[in-house]
Amino acid sequence: MKPTAMCLTLPASRLLRIIGLLLLLALLAACAPLPPRNPLATWVPSPNYDIRRPVLIVLHYTQQQSVQQSLDTLRSSNSMGPVSAHYLVGADGHIYQLVPDQWRAWQAGPGRWGTVTDLNSASIGIELDNDGATPFAQPQIDSLLRLLSDLTTRLHIPPTQIIGHEDLAPGRKDDPGPLFPWQQLAAAGYGRWPQGELVDPPAGFDPWMALGLVGYPLDDRTAAVRAFHHHFRGMQGDTLDDEDLRILYNLAQQIVGGG
Repeated sequence: MKPTAMCLTLPASRLLRIIGLLLLLALLAACAPLPPRNPLATWVPSPNYDIRRPVLIVLHYTQQQSVQQSLDTLRSSNSMGPVSAHYLVGADGHIYQLVPDQWRAWQAGPGRWGTVTDLNSASIGIELDNDGATPFAQPQIDSLLRLLSDLTTRLHIPPTQIIGHEDLAPGRKDDPGPLFPWQQLAAAGYGRWPQGELVDPPAGFDPWMALGLVGYPLDDRTAAVRAFHHHFRGMQGDTLDDEDLRILYNLAQQIVGGG
């Protein structure tokens, strides 16, 4: 007795769908980007590598008149040279992504924050649709807070490591400016802010050392104080007063204490 041959018969329509799916998967595989390989070398891949890991988030304002104008600027070669950012948040709260998190966006430029000098490689840039003279809209801040929650969680960026463009480049930049609600961000757990009661610092306290400990570059101390005032006091001014000393002492104590 001969063995009976068994076969699986599929309806023609289902068979066509399966064939179509296989063709689509083959096409997607063909279009997937290959890892960079030097044709001069033999490719012997190692698993010991990772992607760019940002450690800071830098906030900007666009100083333009509309989201569309900002999108055009961030995606083109403008008169001052090409610029970009990872995200743009509209005044209505809509979030746009322009550059993948793993890639360098041309948003920070020359500057320094603490020991970090290559800010483009070490940061995520977020542009806020704001002309620099208007209070930031609440829907925009609400969306920014959602975005900060996502980025700090997903990319393991410390929540304290959120700064303004002016903070890293005082004298050269002034965004997001004195109208930006840093205290509201701090209440949600983002960025540094004085905690508890402010007290007079002890004798011998060095405010410049504290300002540098917070992260500010001190090449131009007047500009650094101006940036500090915009961020922590929402005001103009380029000389330190007693309230500044109390704030700096409080911030320094947080940092030294690991807060």
